Amino acid sequence: MHAASPAPGAPPARRSPVLAACMMATFMAAVESTIVATAMPGIATALGGFGLFSWVFSAYMLTQAVSIPVYGRLADAYGRKPLFYAGTGLFLIGSVLCGFSHSMLQLVIFRAVQGLGAGGVQPMANTIVADIYSPPERARIQGLLSSVFAVSALAGPTLGAFLVGYVSWQAVFWVNLPIGIAASAMIARFLREDAGRRAHRVDYAGSVLLALAVWALLLLMVQGASLGRAVAAAIGAGGLAAAALLAWQERRTPEPLLPIELWRDRVIVLGSGGSCVIGALSMGIIAFLPAYVQGAMGRSAAAAGALLGLMMVAWPLSSAAAGQMLVRGTYRMTATLGALLLVSGCGALAAMTPACGIAWVAAGTLLVGIGMGLCNTSFMVSVQAAVSWQQRGAATSSAMFLRFMGQALGAAGFGAALNLSLLAHGGAARAVDELMDPRLRSALTADALASLTGMVADGMHDGYLLALLLAAMALALARLLPARLSPADQPLRR
Repeated sequence: MHAASPAPGAPPARRSPVLAACMMATFMAAVESTIVATAMPGIATALGGFGLFSWVFSAYMLTQAVSIPVYGRLADAYGRKPLFYAGTGLFLIGSVLCGFSHSMLQLVIFRAVQGLGAGGVQPMANTIVADIYSPPERARIQGLLSSVFAVSALAGPTLGAFLVGYVSWQAVFWVNLPIGIAASAMIARFLREDAGRRAHRVDYAGSVLLALAVWALLLLMVQGASLGRAVAAAIGAGGLAAAALLAWQERRTPEPLLPIELWRDRVIVLGSGGSCVIGALSMGIIAFLPAYVQGAMGRSAAAAGALLGLMMVAWPLSSAAAGQMLVRGTYRMTATLGALLLVSGCGALAAMTPACGIAWVAAGTLLVGIGMGLCNTSFMVSVQAAVSWQQRGAATSSAMFLRFMGQALGAAGFGAALNLSLLAHGGAARAVDELMDPRLRSALTADALASLTGMVADGMHDGYLLALLLAAMALALARLLPARLSPADQPLRR
């Protein structure tokens, strides 16, 4: 058995401030999705260009996902602190630039910069915590880290609605600056690490090829209908070439982004695939639910934020419940229950109309949030338990990587469904900007308002049908997990 070594990074008396800094960094990264999602309808109104709406999320998720394995390799070689500073610094620089955006295109570019930093914030915070606490202590600490997500789920939508309504949309991106600066200062002051330099070959070429391949896929999904056939064909060919080169690169490099040997294990394939699917489903709902509530239903940003917060609070609470269920049951049972709740919640969202009340939307988001927590915990724990201690970091990173990739693809897929629906109505994407602005909305005639509301509702309906399909895929993956496999039956693998 691999013995737990004492914390190399900080003596016991200094672990508390280091943990506090890691929790602050985790909060900074976790609150980003909900606060921006709540504020995006107002931001799109201010900047225009609703057709690029989904790219604000996809660009962030794509660069975050691609950079995670690179940060992990570099952290093993140079220590956690330098990579924590690099990730946090890049995240804050991107945040500042986002606030200075004058167009949606600029915002998308700066969100990509922000995502490059985010890829190092949360993974480095989790790694630092694992370094300074022994395995028996981590169960308690993981509970504290989970509470950060619950707090961010409550604070993000409320704070986003308040800042857009009473301060400015720029403040949505700048609010994290003092948190990031304080977390970095605390890590600098209290974390002591003596990182032994080890030789690693970071697969930078693989990272670039992966980014190019996925970027081409996202571009075709979101903007393909508005591109000429020749341009779309060229982008598709370039994406396929990048994917082929990536496959060749991953076979020849000593340290590939995603270790191929892990993918021979059935549980890892199913668990990682499940993480990808629910990542796509969650991001699609997080990104577009506020736009539906405000644009199609005509409700306030505060109402949209509250509904989104309901889902995001249910998620970590059900994750904690999933841990207890797994002890008494199996991975398949817990994941299947979660997936059934996802199907029910997405079905409710797909069936809603602008005339439905807030209670209908709340029921759907609550079911989705509970299902997310049960599925996410089951899939992730099954992956971690399927490998030895020496491979656990790589397996966890692979599953986390696919979850973020799923989020990027989910935001793009939902955006593509909305854009195609709007184009089918005569290219009404520009008119959505008018619908999102309360002042301009109030000036619309009854017929114009009904027409635009119907267009947005139809487009969002197609997106929620996609969510229902993803929920069905999660159910299929859950049912394929080994029937009797549970944490209680698995030895502690070191």
